[in-house]
Amino acid sequence: MLDKTPLGNLPPAPGVGYKPQHFSDVMQDPAPVRWLEIHAENYMGDGGRPLAQLRALSERFPISVHGVGLSIGGDGPLDQDHLARLAHLVDWLNPASFSEHLAWSTHDGAFLNDLLPLPYTDATLARVAAHIDEVQDRLGRRMLLENPSSYLAFAESTWSETEFLAELVRRTGCGLLLDVNNVFVSATNLGFAPRDYVDAFPLDSVGEIHVGGHDEDADDHGAPLLIDSHGRAVADPVWTLLEHTLARSGPRPVLVEWDNDVPAWPVLCDEAQRAARALAVLPR
Repeated sequence: MLDKTPLGNLPPAPGVGYKPQHFSDVMQDPAPVRWLEIHAENYMGDGGRPLAQLRALSERFPISVHGVGLSIGGDGPLDQDHLARLAHLVDWLNPASFSEHLAWSTHDGAFLNDLLPLPYTDATLARVAAHIDEVQDRLGRRMLLENPSSYLAFAESTWSETEFLAELVRRTGCGLLLDVNNVFVSATNLGFAPRDYVDAFPLDSVGEIHVGGHDEDADDHGAPLLIDSHGRAVADPVWTLLEHTLARSGPRPVLVEWDNDVPAWPVLCDEAQRAARALAVLPR
């Protein structure tokens, strides 16, 4: 197993998900944003404006590459063409961090435009660990794995989610990306206490923390149902959960995700400033 001790080179400061419409604003007045995240699949082409802008951004900011298409939890083998394109991007960009989701999105050669859940069983654990090892060996770096937002639980699961993630860290040496909004969404939908989840999480392995917006709905029985939409400001209870998480983990890079109905740059900066305030009160 590769020596993958570093969790990444992102500063313990606010970052945001980069959107091309914000390029000029980011370059001219980024405060308080200290780092940026991109989705890998948007930058796997051979050139053009997206890569030119990314090169310019990478000269000024640490970049986190977040994958959404590897299907780490899929039944079949990893898509080697996709992995090769990802490796090419990572080789030239040399990002400060790379992450993917604990989810699957492919079946029988078809790609499903969603991040689908997994049963937490020994067989799933072995398959996901093998896929993580393959990715880390191909990229030559440690990856972070993100906890999912859940809308159902599998009766066949024999591991809790936090135990499953901790065991993946032990087996593969990967790090973790703790999405606090995902915790809040899953806790509401599945009926557990979000602080208990955070308290059980292997926080020493966390290289990034994410927050984002969610939509509120109700299930067929009228119970609250939250959807991880990334299309609005972060809800107050999620900020409170972030503060609890940081009090336990210490300073970490904190990303504000806003991928749909993307606001003007000053609105996104206001969210990043709130993350900065949550970090500022921590002992150094």
